[in-house]
Amino acid sequence: MDERAKILIDNFEEYFQLGLIAFNEQKYNSATTLFFKAIVALCDLFLLKKEGRIPSSHSDRFRTIEEKYSPIYKILDRDFPFYQDSYTKKMDKESAELLKDDIGKIKEMLEG
Repeated sequence: MDERAKILIDNFEEYFQLGLIAFNEQKYNSATTLFFKAIVALCDLFLLKKEGRIPSSHSDRFRTIEEKYSPIYKILDRDFPFYQDSYTKKMDKESAELLKDDIGKIKEMLEG
């Protein structure tokens, strides 16, 4: 396995596991942030697999996914505002749960 892929998988696992802990402790802002970071790690892994590269920034990631992978882009585009809001608003269980569920959807796309 490519070293970059291993790092992305390790990062995904760390963000996801810590997100679950925060979620179970009803710390929904932290869970939202961590789940979104897990989504980004999966997106980067997807792009590494499909494009042979890891995006250099959020802009690069979003642009590439928007242009070529519409189903993933729809998820990212919907979820990114929750991540942004997690810095300035109180997040709720439903928001964090949505991101957690979206992780499963992206994992399916990655495996497909």
